[in-house]
Amino acid sequence: MPELPEVEVSRLGISPHLEGQHINQVVVHDSRLRWPVPDTVQQLAGALINRVERRAKYLLIDTTKGVLIMHLGMSGKLRVVPASTTLVKHDHVELKLQNGQTLRLNDPRRFGAVLFSQREELAQHPLLHKLGPEPLTEAFHADYVIEQAKGRTQAVKTFIMDNHVVVGVGNIYANEALFKAGIHPKRAAGRISKARYQRLVALIKETLLAAIEQGGTTLQDFTQVDGQPGYFKQHLLVYGRGGKMCMTCKTRLREIRLGQRSTVYCPQCQR
Repeated sequence: MPELPEVEVSRLGISPHLEGQHINQVVVHDSRLRWPVPDTVQQLAGALINRVERRAKYLLIDTTKGVLIMHLGMSGKLRVVPASTTLVKHDHVELKLQNGQTLRLNDPRRFGAVLFSQREELAQHPLLHKLGPEPLTEAFHADYVIEQAKGRTQAVKTFIMDNHVVVGVGNIYANEALFKAGIHPKRAAGRISKARYQRLVALIKETLLAAIEQGGTTLQDFTQVDGQPGYFKQHLLVYGRGGKMCMTCKTRLREIRLGQRSTVYCPQCQR
């Protein structure tokens, strides 16, 4: 599933092609996504696209007539191509632009979403209103994390992956940041010192930024808007390496399940 860096890479890829353009038509070839594509998306015909934003893993196409909310789900991809380009299988929704280009959502598994909201109602949208702060902003800092962690006995890995605490720290990046910080993924969130949280917060930011710079992490389905793979996979230290040797101490990495997600750690480096 695309995580925050992959969604941010998609945003960076489509923004220059969309911002400042008018939408001629919203075409829904198949509305059967995670939730049925609502008829209200047709209100965007004739709208000017102001900007393309991101909140957590949601892309927000802000226009003069409302906001299109898009989620890539498990396998969604976005392409900007000439409107005359032949449709391919699983092209479900497209925004046809006045300049002759079109934005297409291709989603083989149909777990993606295309929804509509008025700008003034966006903050209270059911998908957005309970989300925690963005990890790459100043709102995400050690004091905030410590306050959220007070009294919590849950594992720190599932804690930092909780979107009510902070958004976008998906499984890949939680594994990597905890390894770099030397924190065992099963350690209780409420029993970690301020100094260690300061380091973890900094490393979460560093890891996410590095992944964005590398174009995301291509494991199965994700590619960039231009079709190129994300290259951060080449920099993974623990994720997907269960049973292999730690690159730091040569201890064999262990793989367990936490919160139903694969978790890889070094029993020597992480305490």
